[in-house]
Amino acid sequence: MVRIIGIDPGLRHTGWGIIEAEGTRLSYVADGAVHSVTEDDLATRLLQIHQQIMAVLNEFSPDEAAIEETFVNKDARATLKLGQARGVVMLAPVLLKIPVAEYAPNVIKKSVVGNGHAEKDQVKHMVKILLPRAVMKTADSTDALAIAICHAQHRGHQKLMEMVARS
Repeated sequence: MVRIIGIDPGLRHTGWGIIEAEGTRLSYVADGAVHSVTEDDLATRLLQIHQQIMAVLNEFSPDEAAIEETFVNKDARATLKLGQARGVVMLAPVLLKIPVAEYAPNVIKKSVVGNGHAEKDQVKHMVKILLPRAVMKTADSTDALAIAICHAQHRGHQKLMEMVARS
């Protein structure tokens, strides 16, 4: 059995969701979101996110982490800030020697729904089907659970590719 944390990074709200995978069987563990204080300066907000994600990692002790890749949007400043939030979120598991995988938004949607252009409601519906006990406290934590599900489906392929590369 492997415990996976999915993380949906954001500067204001960073969602997290934890599942356990044993073969193709998935089990819900927990989900939630961490938040930064919007009135604080950027560096302080990044520290708040990092510290809160570290607390989640320490509480739930995942074996692997998965994070959504940054999409480029029309507002370069917003994209840069999201990238900085993503960086501090990625740093947290690495500090604890937890491997981190990255997935594009369309790969996550395709893995969970079967359609890389699925709407948020479709993703939420499928997460609920795949993890019937999931609480899905926020939209961000629902997305994080989808990221964890995506990783559970792709991790076997990644391990195989690593073994082939080493031989």
